[in-house]
Amino acid sequence: MIRPTEIRYIKKTNTLSLTFEDGLNADLTSEYLRCFSPSAEVKGHGPGQEVLQKGKENVGIDQIEPIGNYAVKIVFDDGHNTGLYSWEYLHELAKNYKEYWHDYLEKLNNDGYVRTKP
Repeated sequence: MIRPTEIRYIKKTNTLSLTFEDGLNADLTSEYLRCFSPSAEVKGHGPGQEVLQKGKENVGIDQIEPIGNYAVKIVFDDGHNTGLYSWEYLHELAKNYKEYWHDYLEKLNNDGYVRTKP
């Protein structure tokens, strides 16, 4: 398991800055983290049940709670607070940021949703 060596929330840019043991560094926006929450509300209860998240452009993070030595719980200012971000999942989100974000924006576009600029 690759663990983060640093997790910092930068409120000014609504970004979670992560550094991992393997040297991977990433700045993940609150919107990205909220839209890729590992919760059942977002992921669904099985393949094909994912719920496309819309209107999260200005979401922020109220709290980051450590969960043992394996995860964090992120409390977003839109009230969403379910889903544990394991070290493995955070690393996956960081490593695949460009691909995942591109796919997400494409899904929004195909759904006819127009993002507002934060």
